[in-house]
Amino acid sequence: MDNNFINDVDIKLIALDMDGTLLNNKGQISDANRQAIKAAQDKGIYVVLSTGRSLLTSREHADALELTSYLVTVNGSEIWDEKRELVQRNLMKSELIQWMWELTKQHKTNFWAISTERNWHDEMPDNLHNLDWLKFGFNIEDDTTRAIILKKLEEKGEFELSNSTLKNIEVNAAGINKANGLGFVCNKLGIAMKNVMAVGDSRNDLMMIKEAGIGVAMGNAQDSVKEAADWVTATNQEDGVALAITKWVL
Repeated sequence: MDNNFINDVDIKLIALDMDGTLLNNKGQISDANRQAIKAAQDKGIYVVLSTGRSLLTSREHADALELTSYLVTVNGSEIWDEKRELVQRNLMKSELIQWMWELTKQHKTNFWAISTERNWHDEMPDNLHNLDWLKFGFNIEDDTTRAIILKKLEEKGEFELSNSTLKNIEVNAAGINKANGLGFVCNKLGIAMKNVMAVGDSRNDLMMIKEAGIGVAMGNAQDSVKEAADWVTATNQEDGVALAITKWVL
């Protein structure tokens, strides 16, 4: 890691994953993280949540942090502006959602799904095809079953596949990921990806960490994420986000 190279990077936007990154294991934002984010915003730097969560489960955190910028939600399936109004949405075909639901029944796995209206956990609506779908997720404890399902998803060739823990598989429409979502936001703001610092811990953060000017992996990140990152910070239990912001931005 060449620190001189990084010192030349002028960070104008900070992109933060939520679970395992900004939030501690109790799902809370530490005071240190809160203060570092405020200091960055006070300097005129955009702070963008870039999360696998939907607006429903990320908005209160964005509001509590008084974020004045875009939100990239559902791994880039939806992008919201500073007024929390929708600016982009990328749906998944309901036939594909149905197909994945059948897979969970066949392999007896837990799952969740995100429609534009609500989040579903281990249950699905009767009128599945009447809803607009954004993402599907498998929670699979058994490694063999997870490998089998991952292979079927890859063979289908219609998906963007990632994870947010080692036990799950997150499925978005092909080409939809946090990096593309951030690219859209940067375009709107007139910022280059090289002026972005992205922080995350899981495979759904990998692309944005690779494409950002400074890619930061959490201390608790998956190994593949640490390998792709420019720098590894402390864990989500040790204010890793605050440490990264203080080091590279403030």
